[in-house]
Amino acid sequence: METRVAVISIIVTKADQVEVLNDLLHEYAEYILGRMGVPYREKGLNIISVAIDAPMDKINTLSGALGRLDGINAKVVYAKS
Repeated sequence: METRVAVISIIVTKADQVEVLNDLLHEYAEYILGRMGVPYREKGLNIISVAIDAPMDKINTLSGALGRLDGINAKVVYAKS
């Protein structure tokens, strides 16, 4: 199956959602190339970037699930194929 490389940008505004977020990312661990998290304490935010190489349906499913979490905003940027 063809895969795509993408970056999922995540902004967490509710700290109580971090455990749910981590559980969800763990479900897709086989596709995740790496992730970087930056706490922005002054604004009470966490900014996370996730590099992923997966079939488009998996990326879209993960992104949709992230977007449905309260206090989580997620957007995907795909590499040109």
